[in-house]
Order: sequence, then C-alpha cells, then structure tokens
Amino acid sequence: MTRKILAGLSSQAYEHPFDRQALAALQKIPGVSLLIKKINEYGIDRLLRLQCLGSEIRVTSRNFPQLHETFVEACQIIDIDPVPELHLCRGTGHIDTHIIGVEKPIISINLEAMEWLDRDELIYSLGHEAAHIKSQHLIYHQMAIVMPVLKDLMSNSTLGLGGLVASGMELALYNWRMMAELTVDRAGLLACQDINVAIKALLKATGLPPEYLNDVVIEDFISQAREFPSVSFDSIDRATKVLSYTNNQLSWSVMRTHELLKWIDSGEYENVVQQKKLEIPETTEGWNFLSSW
Repeated sequence: MTRKILAGLSSQAYEHPFDRQALAALQKIPGVSLLIKKINEYGIDRLLRLQCLGSEIRVTSRNFPQLHETFVEACQIIDIDPVPELHLCRGTGHIDTHIIGVEKPIISINLEAMEWLDRDELIYSLGHEAAHIKSQHLIYHQMAIVMPVLKDLMSNSTLGLGGLVASGMELALYNWRMMAELTVDRAGLLACQDINVAIKALLKATGLPPEYLNDVVIEDFISQAREFPSVSFDSIDRATKVLSYTNNQLSWSVMRTHELLKWIDSGEYENVVQQKKLEIPETTEGWNFLSSW
C-alpha cells in the first residue's frame, strides 16, 4: 500500500477538540505547575528512562529490521523528526504500546504487539504513540503515569499537594489522558491511512488474538462502535464517567473506534490527508466531563 507522506503536518490539524478542552480544564486547576516542578525535582523523567534502558531491548535496523523499518515509516508519514528510540518489552498477554520521556522519548511495544499486529496495524499503533511527541503531550502524559507513586510520596509531605490531588487534579489528569488518546488515534489513522487497518488494530488491543479476527467479528464491532453513544454513557453522571478512565488497563476500543468513524464521516480526515486548510472549532460537546470543574 502506498501511503501519502504528510510533510509539514501540524498536530492542530488532527487534534481532537475533547483533548483541547480537557487540557484547558486541567491547566486551570491550582497546583498543576507545582506538581510538574516536583516531578522534575524527583527526577521522574530520568528514572523512567533508566527503567526502560535497563529492562527493554532497543530495536535497531540490525536486530529487528522489519519492525524498525515500519517504525521509521510511521514517523515519516506523520512528520516526526528526529525519530525517537523504539524498545521491545516483555509479553503481558495483551497488546501494550506506550511512551515515556520528555527530553528523550522512548516508545515501547511488547511482544504481543510485534507478533499480533501486521505491518499496517503496527504503522497505526506506532504512529499513535509517536504522535504524543508531536502533540506535546509528554509532560502531562508522564504525570499521569507516575501519579499513583506521587500520591504516596506526597501523602506525608507538608506541601499541601495531597489536598490538591484530592480536590480534582487527579481526575482532571486522567480525563485529559483519555481525551488525548482520541487525538493520537487520529494520528495513527493518518499514519496507516486505512480505517479498516485502524479498526483491526483496536480490536486486537481489546485482547482479541488474530485467529479470532474475521469479517463477521469486524462488522459487528463496527456496528457496536457506531451505537456506542446511545447505549452507554448518556445516563451516567459526569464524575462516574471520569472515574472510569482511571483504570488504565481498559482499552476503550469501542469508544475510540466510534470517534474515528465520526471523524471520517465528517470529512475532516480526508481534508487532513489532502492537506486542505482546516478551521479548528472553539468548543465541542462530548466526552470531556471536566470542562466546568
């Protein structure tokens, strides 16, 4: 498949409005800048990088040439330069891809991701992770990763940060993290440039092994995704919705597929691929439940 190289692609061209709203809500909460400062003081960035370097296999053009070539292609398509490091980590029984590091990002994928995803699906998943760099998500993304540890560190401190976390910062952070996934899902689609590929990757992310993936499963999954707003969150209060995002073991593949299908139906995806000028909306109603907190 020949994919278009999206030279000069701006993250604003594909940024999900819920991401933008959730980040604005998070940044308004008192104490966020102080928390970022404490993360730097604790050396969290260096610690996470050290853990990756000490535990995972760095992927190169020599040891895993096909995987490395796929990664480089994904970064080239969505205009990520320089190409960050890619690491391979141990299997977990399900697909896992993640990124750490603010100054020197490292993208990690596990054994299942390498084995279960075909080349096109890997381009989607790797483009998804790399887009966190392009969208400048990493400082807040990393904050969400270490929040449980930070809560323990701060519980006995006299900085007053424990109260700040309890007052809504943590929920706002987890809400933003989920909304940011909607943005980088769009980037993953721009990388693979095939909605069917993206859907299959998201299906596998639910834990479904490749041997169970067939046309009927895919068709029913698409129907489920299109029905999602009418069968799920509409009647649940705002706080409950946000609390549901605190479980980072959930894939949310149905909701994420719904948002990708909606983006394609709107014509905005095709406009980005054709690199037409886009108008960025000020606000949008939807899954962002903290805009008034």
